[in-house]
Amino acid sequence: MKYHQNSVLILLLTVICLSTAFVFHQAPAESQPNILWITCEDLSPHLGSYGDKVTKTPHLDQLAKEGVRYTHVFSTAGVCAPSRSSIITGMYQTSIGTQHMRTLQTPTSKQYTLVPSYSALIPEQVRCFPEYLRKVGYYCTNNEKQDYQFVAPVTVWDENSTKADWRGRKDKNQPFFSVINLVTTHESQVFMRDKEPLQVKPEDVEVPSYYPDNAIIRKDIARFLTNVQIMDKQVGEIIQKLKDDGLYDNTIIFFYSDHGDGLPFVKRELYDRGLKVPMIIRFPKGEKGGTVDNRLISFVDLAPTILSLANIPIPSYLQGQAFLGNQKAKTPRKYIYAARDRMDTEVDRVRAVSDGRFKYLKNYMPEKPYYQDITYRLGQNSMKEILRLKEEGKLNEQQMYWFRNRKPDEELFDTKTDPNEYKNLANDPAYKGKLTELRTKHQEWIKKYGDMGAIPEKEMLAKWWNGKDKAPQTQQPTITMNGTTAALLCPTKGASLGYKKHGNDKSWNVYSKPFSISKGDSIYAVAHRIGYQPSEIVKMKVN
Repeated sequence: MKYHQNSVLILLLTVICLSTAFVFHQAPAESQPNILWITCEDLSPHLGSYGDKVTKTPHLDQLAKEGVRYTHVFSTAGVCAPSRSSIITGMYQTSIGTQHMRTLQTPTSKQYTLVPSYSALIPEQVRCFPEYLRKVGYYCTNNEKQDYQFVAPVTVWDENSTKADWRGRKDKNQPFFSVINLVTTHESQVFMRDKEPLQVKPEDVEVPSYYPDNAIIRKDIARFLTNVQIMDKQVGEIIQKLKDDGLYDNTIIFFYSDHGDGLPFVKRELYDRGLKVPMIIRFPKGEKGGTVDNRLISFVDLAPTILSLANIPIPSYLQGQAFLGNQKAKTPRKYIYAARDRMDTEVDRVRAVSDGRFKYLKNYMPEKPYYQDITYRLGQNSMKEILRLKEEGKLNEQQMYWFRNRKPDEELFDTKTDPNEYKNLANDPAYKGKLTELRTKHQEWIKKYGDMGAIPEKEMLAKWWNGKDKAPQTQQPTITMNGTTAALLCPTKGASLGYKKHGNDKSWNVYSKPFSISKGDSIYAVAHRIGYQPSEIVKMKVN
């Protein structure tokens, strides 16, 4: 009787697992390409292949010669954590409560926030997309930054460390998805590397019109562009490692940045210079090498695109659309959307929609000034110099553009004729049609996906936790064994389930269906609903 009950429970658990979202099937090996993401931080298209005449980036230029250079790729925010949240989930940060910069605090970053550290409670159906890859056999690694606005479950990566890459696979034929993030171009590296030798001469750099032109400004720009050149060398080393392992010609390689430059009046902004990033994709054997793709692409499109390339069914809840693979969207994207919310201690709410040329901005807090006194960026000498010259009345009209005391309700820019987005066309009758079009698209976007930025942050947290001070704990999973099979179940809806067959296993397996067990195995199981605290680890010995 007991055996029969266990059999029925195993069958029930199997049905439950197969009915959640959609069914995963193990795809044939030939339809599971290796995929490598080389990502960097805080970089607009300062690459030779994008026309930069000062910065020397031979390795990325070569990748562009062998790959496809994308010209209209946009982040969903001008800052890293909200942007990375949209990448890993395929969801707009404003739709899942990850819009504020940032939610998870370290001991050194507490000074930069208004609220206690929290892991965002995202909708229960949403997963970090590498889980889907792992379920069909991919080896997934991250090196090393996550910064998703929530604590990621242990089921997301086989390995997340400073040494993680494809070489951790036990089976060299196992397909991999590896992310290697390079911090060299980050905003902080402008002041942290201030004393290091420059590879770019300050007198050679181009000073944007929104900056004063002097030695201090030029040095910071030269420092930043030097960091780009150092990053390019690091990219070359990664590519050489791939070649040494005989994987270069059977791996899809992505290169992109998490948002625009980490310089003043660029990072955190919703102007093109804060949102538009370089992206190069090299396909196996250099297919389509040297071509240019001008399609509009948003960061919410990355998750469905990777699933499409890996021949994994794209979950219907994803808000992006695949631009590659056999599930590529039939209709190219016509608009990109972006948002700005709290930045450290400074609160604001701005939304953007662009058709690739015309940019619409909706300022929900027009009483707020454009410039926000964000402590972190004061580490850059150029920021301090701009503020000094402002106080002395030595900035011209364009350089004072950032320091206007309030914003209009709406702004409209032609980024082709006005790339720095100085001239607001919202009140120009000649552009009434375009203003109406983009305003309508913004309103439709809000209606379709919602906007949690409309809720004060503390109120949002109180709503998540029913007035409690901290997140609840995910309920413990149960382990049910039946002969040579074990099944897991967790009462907490939306929890990811991980298991190990031995305590010393390097990584947690992603649970999707009952798995085989052998006598002597020690089964470990853990459950984690994103936004909750993970459960206690449950252990059961196979007798």
